[in-house]
Amino acid sequence: NWLRLTILLAERIVNGHLKDLTSDQRADCFVFDDSLYSRTGYKKTELAAKVFDHVSMTYKKGFRMMIMDWTDGSSFVPIASSLLSSKNDQNVIGTTKKIDKRTIAAKRWPNQRGPMVVIQLLDQALKAGLTAKYVMFDTWFSNPHQIVQISQRGLNVIAMVKKSSKITYEFEGK
Repeated sequence: NWLRLTILLAERIVNGHLKDLTSDQRADCFVFDDSLYSRTGYKKTELAAKVFDHVSMTYKKGFRMMIMDWTDGSSFVPIASSLLSSKNDQNVIGTTKKIDKRTIAAKRWPNQRGPMVVIQLLDQALKAGLTAKYVMFDTWFSNPHQIVQISQRGLNVIAMVKKSSKITYEFEGK
C-alpha cells in the first residue's frame, strides 16, 4: 500500500526528527494543492482524461494530482498524493473497466472529487500520528462544507474564500 508507506515515512520524519528542532509556538500546517500530471501515452492509461491546466489555460491529457504536504515554515515534507480523473465521462479518454467496490482500488478510485480526497488524505495522516495546527489550501477547495469538516477534526483552516452570491460568511458578528 504505497499511500500508507508514504504517510508512515512522513510521520517518522516529522515526529522523529523535525518536531524536536522547532518550538511549539511555530505554526505547522498541512498544505493541499492539485497540479496537472500530464500523460503522453494516455490512450492505454486507465482513466486518463482531458484536464484543464490553469497555467496554460488549455485542456491537457492526464490527471489532476492532489498533493498533501506538511510544513513548519522552514521544513517541507511531502506526505501523500492521489491521482484524480474527471467525473465527466465525456472527458475520460483512457480505458475504463468495471471495478469491485470492495477492493482497495475502489477506495483509491481516481475519479473522486478533490474535496473528498482532501478529507480522506487528512484522516489517514491524522490516524498515522501526524499533527498540525492549520490546514492550508487554495480557493478551489474552500467551501463551507470543507471548512466545517476540517474544523470538526480540531484543525484551523487558512484559505481564500470563494466570492459567491449564494454563500455568505460571518466574522466577529459581521
